Amino acid sequence: MSEAEQLQAAAPEAAAAAAAILDALNATDSNGTEALNATAKFVATPEGTALAYGSLVLMALLPIFFGAIRSVSCSKSKNASEMPETITGRDAARFPIIASCTLFGLYLFFKVFSQDYINLLLSVYFFGLGVLGLSHTMSPLMSRVYPASFPNKQYQLLLTQGSGESKEEIINYEFDTKNLVCLLISTVVGVWYLMKKHWIANNLFGLAFALNGVELLHLNNVSTGCILLGGLFVYDVFWVFGTNVMVTVAKSFEAPIKLVFPQDLLEKGLGASNFAMLGLGDIVIPGIFIALLLRFDVSLKRNSRTYFYSSFLAYIFGLGLTIFIMHTFKHAQPALLYLVPACVGFPCVVALIKGELADMFRYEEVPAEEESAEEDSSESEKKDQ
Repeated sequence: MSEAEQLQAAAPEAAAAAAAILDALNATDSNGTEALNATAKFVATPEGTALAYGSLVLMALLPIFFGAIRSVSCSKSKNASEMPETITGRDAARFPIIASCTLFGLYLFFKVFSQDYINLLLSVYFFGLGVLGLSHTMSPLMSRVYPASFPNKQYQLLLTQGSGESKEEIINYEFDTKNLVCLLISTVVGVWYLMKKHWIANNLFGLAFALNGVELLHLNNVSTGCILLGGLFVYDVFWVFGTNVMVTVAKSFEAPIKLVFPQDLLEKGLGASNFAMLGLGDIVIPGIFIALLLRFDVSLKRNSRTYFYSSFLAYIFGLGLTIFIMHTFKHAQPALLYLVPACVGFPCVVALIKGELADMFRYEEVPAEEESAEEDSSESEKKDQ
């Protein structure tokens, strides 16, 4: 198994394990900066505010766009280590409950234990995840830019247990020079993040997490996507407007689970410290639905990508509306309150106009492993005949 395969094998589990945290913290630190600004009494200039929010919107769109494109090839993979993590209807129904328990558990932890110790453990945990995620994200680019004149040696790290027929592989780790370069660069970024907690390092990890989430977390059909987004719509509204739990956790949680951009960049340069923020849950959750619609477009075998672009434009509209309302009322907003109706409603209206609404909801994505098993079965039957 190559290093790239190892990273792809680890990424679905890492993304699934972190998904509840990502969504639990999509609150809106992403949706407001007044909590941090209250102490500094900083008043952002119109230019600084426009630059910050414009940059956040652009950074949110990049992992959705490229993650959706990469999800198409990921769904066709026959390699077991490269297969995505498929979310079923049952998973989608349980997700808001799991996210709520995770969120409230973190809230209690921050109330009982020292915030510094918890954030130290989380920093180390996300350092490991971030290095793997960023390395996996960089792998396709590295394959293209790696000079052909440079040697690309193959390596294998093998650890076994027992001997003879009872010998069992514990680690079979294959990698090459390209993978080592990706891992080295990612580790440098990780050390930079651990030492400085700089916002650029935070964003590099955050973008990698978001892109991997969109690429590797797959909804099996549109109905499952509606269940997931509908449940998290209620979850987001309740925990932001109904209690102070989400905002409290978001303020206490120090990890690259949000994208940030300074509103005082024009005044203070790269040392700026007054941030506008966007939680990764507000990117990944709508993103996996948008990626599903792209795969539906591909299944129609047409040149157009109608449903992908309609949902992508709907996301831009919903995110812009979130920022506008937050900025107008100066209050934290549950972004999914605006993103879910937009991302689900716009494509459904388009499908209704085109007369393909039933086809869209009938679309079922067959997991790659099942498709592979069916092909193997059909091949064996042909051989028997």
